[in-house]
Amino acid sequence: MKIRKPNTGTTRSVAFTLVEMLLVLVILSTLAAIVYPNLTKQSLRGRITATKAQIEAFRSALAQFEMDNDRFPSGRNGLIELVQRPRDARNWHGPYLDKRLPPKDPWGNDYIYVCPGSHNPALYDLSSMGPDGIAGTDDDITNWEPEK
Repeated sequence: MKIRKPNTGTTRSVAFTLVEMLLVLVILSTLAAIVYPNLTKQSLRGRITATKAQIEAFRSALAQFEMDNDRFPSGRNGLIELVQRPRDARNWHGPYLDKRLPPKDPWGNDYIYVCPGSHNPALYDLSSMGPDGIAGTDDDITNWEPEK
């Protein structure tokens, strides 16, 4: 790029030096290092909130199923009974969920449903394995633990 100096009639070539370019890259990298983790935390919080909302939707559907059939869906595959009529259901008025199959959690894993539950023996246990995809770890989202 050529710049003409006013009133002198001379021109000189102006360009960014390597040091200036490196300085700009360092500044952009620093900004990215500050902003990216915050965006990631927001995404994680959104997924956790969506999982809690889905567990609440399951609670409503399970309560409705129980009112109609005098029992909760049984076994580990009980959530399927919310969308497909079980053989032994006397008064099934489903599907109790909008989707054909129970949805997966935001990390692509199946929700874990056990009835009767070990944490809620009179009801059921319902959980998501959370971000790490491993059951029984601290990041699990459950219906039996208080909110974290």
